[in-house]
Amino acid sequence: MTRYLISFDAGAMDHIPDEEMPDVGKAAHAVVQEAVSAGVFVFGAGLERRRASVVATDGTVTDGPYPETKEVVGGFTIVDVASHEDALAWAAKIAAACRCAQEVRQLMPDPEADAMLHRVGRRW
Repeated sequence: MTRYLISFDAGAMDHIPDEEMPDVGKAAHAVVQEAVSAGVFVFGAGLERRRASVVATDGTVTDGPYPETKEVVGGFTIVDVASHEDALAWAAKIAAACRCAQEVRQLMPDPEADAMLHRVGRRW
């Protein structure tokens, strides 16, 4: 199985009227439940729109926003599926539920991190 990040840009859902957001949330949670039931859901979350902080290699902290940043992630889901096509199918379901386009990117495998988690009884 391969892990994929399915994400959308902050502001992608701004066109949705406030009174429709409960329906969007319900539809999104239905897709999450479907992914959990299918055994492919790993993790997902929306991200706060607060300013981000960047920590440099020397420990210096800089708070945003950053004018050079055109797009930032507004939310994401990680799925563990057999193929890129399967990830696209889940992204289509999420896009329909959230009413916004989704980007799909394969996560690079990290067998060492997987082994570390396995040793402490956790699954990524």
